[in-house]
Amino acid sequence: MDIGARIARAQLAGRAASRRQIVAGPLTGLLHDDDTWYLSGLVATEPGEPFDQDAVPEALAIIRRAFAAEGRWLSAELIDEASPGLADVLETNGMTIASRPPLLAVEPAGLLEPDLPDVVVSVVSSEEEQAEANAVSVEAYESEDAAVAFEPDPAGGGWILLRVDGVPVASASWGAVSDGVTEIAGVSTIHSHRRRGLGAIVTAYATRQSFELGGATLAWLTPGDDGSDRIYRRLGFTPRATAVHLGDPGGHLADLR
Repeated sequence: MDIGARIARAQLAGRAASRRQIVAGPLTGLLHDDDTWYLSGLVATEPGEPFDQDAVPEALAIIRRAFAAEGRWLSAELIDEASPGLADVLETNGMTIASRPPLLAVEPAGLLEPDLPDVVVSVVSSEEEQAEANAVSVEAYESEDAAVAFEPDPAGGGWILLRVDGVPVASASWGAVSDGVTEIAGVSTIHSHRRRGLGAIVTAYATRQSFELGGATLAWLTPGDDGSDRIYRRLGFTPRATAVHLGDPGGHLADLR
């Protein structure tokens, strides 16, 4: 199976476990009970398989109605190689392509871990430590939406916390493991400790723990900018596919409620 399709299928399976599904032909909406915008969205129903282009408009309308009924903003996350042309069809039907970042991936043997300076890095193992990791994310991203619940099962995901002189200053996470695949996300460093290589450390540590504790055999991520892209590639992550992030302008909500 193409690696893009493998990642897209694992992404769908992992998210579907904690979200309500609206399956509409070639599209599947995933609604999380928490209305934080990025927890819900639209994905391809069968990544790696051809889709019926003519079925997309009605499928999109069904999912728009479901999201609008709960006052949710609709976004989509696809992998180009897994569903060639689907992003363009969604754009033709009113969605907006926000970005097409490279999808970088690494396997256990390819991970390059940086030397540890005078810091302490550990896996979050309690709700209290999760609260500390959340505080790092909230400050780094300047958003309360960055806070998440503690996950005790490493196969369901996990968090890394880095301390300098006992103070939590950086964190990162791996997502639920499905078919050996996990996403590395939430890489964050508080403003006062940036440009010290701490983001690279927590990224590498989270990736290693996803392999050793979570049982993953492939980890992937999408860089937010050129700087983070360079950092991730130095850790052994390489381009394997292209992600596509789309948003819905929002004009449909008033019409569909």
